[in-house]
Amino acid sequence: MSSDFVFTVIYFLISICLIYPPTEFITAGVTIPNIFSFLLGNEHQNFIGYHINKSCLYLIFYSVLPIGYLILSFFLGFNNVITDLSLSIPLLPSCFFTFAVILPIISVMEAWKWTTDRCERHPIVLNLTKFCNNNVNWKSVATNIDMEFRSIEKICLQTSAVVTVIVTENWIIKVSPLTMNIVHQSDASLVVKEADTFDLSPDNTTVQYLNIEVKSERQGVDPFIIRINASDFRDLKDKVARSIRILPNVKFHQTVVEKFVDVFNETIKLNPRYETSEISEQCNGCMQAQPNVKLQKLCEESPEAENKCTNCYCRPMWCSDCMAKWFASRQEADRVNTWLSSKCTCPMCRATFCMLDVCPLSGVQEGE
Repeated sequence: MSSDFVFTVIYFLISICLIYPPTEFITAGVTIPNIFSFLLGNEHQNFIGYHINKSCLYLIFYSVLPIGYLILSFFLGFNNVITDLSLSIPLLPSCFFTFAVILPIISVMEAWKWTTDRCERHPIVLNLTKFCNNNVNWKSVATNIDMEFRSIEKICLQTSAVVTVIVTENWIIKVSPLTMNIVHQSDASLVVKEADTFDLSPDNTTVQYLNIEVKSERQGVDPFIIRINASDFRDLKDKVARSIRILPNVKFHQTVVEKFVDVFNETIKLNPRYETSEISEQCNGCMQAQPNVKLQKLCEESPEAENKCTNCYCRPMWCSDCMAKWFASRQEADRVNTWLSSKCTCPMCRATFCMLDVCPLSGVQEGE
């Protein structure tokens, strides 16, 4: 294997890793935004301006990769690959050279067009102008997005190495290397179109990705697809103002804990109900649902039994879902088949209880 071929392969692999960086490159900070951070500014302070600069940088960087190969191979003396190609396919080297020279010129001209006239023709700005009302210019929309991005009340989902989905109080944003898809939550509709499930070996874990179509009722706004891990769906659902419609053919994959929560809720429905007026306003676990279960010793055990269930004197402070997750977290992960017959301790007073001791509250519906 010649050194010229090795150089070509290494250059190709490094280029791919810079275009679509793997986890190792991201962890080491070897990404285009990190390398050229001095040109981009601060994303937290100027979100829209940062991504306008970044898109121009990506465009130019992609275009110089072919000519970069030619320049490096010339100065490092790795010319045999090109020479061999010229012998077998005479026109290929000249075509590649022409392409390598013309591509950066076209990209620079395109980037210049994007940034002239106060970036009025940039793809991101063109998307922003679709949300201008009452003679408001795109900079006002950009300022609003910048302010919401600086807020801690947002979620950022890294859906791939180069694509990020950001949901703020009023905006749903999909950031890609060269552009940005934007939808205002007030006129957005989200539909889960497809679910892709992958079985990963050797640990037999399963990963599911959801393809969600985001549409806007506003005229001229193009729909787009966001692809997220199913584990991030709840975070997205909680942050989006409108409900997310799920097509009937989409089947969600459930983790072991999620399956246990369903079984837990079905099992405790058979237990006696507990009547009380002392209920916390919010569940101590999720801080969203209303508490709907109370621990009360009802099981019968033999005097010789070890780790006996004990009375819990805490008032109802947990919803059934959070109690189920707490119960599952205290069990042995490799003995799932014993979870229902196992015991746990109260999250507050550490009183021991089993499934028979979890009583639904009378007059409180599940999920409230």
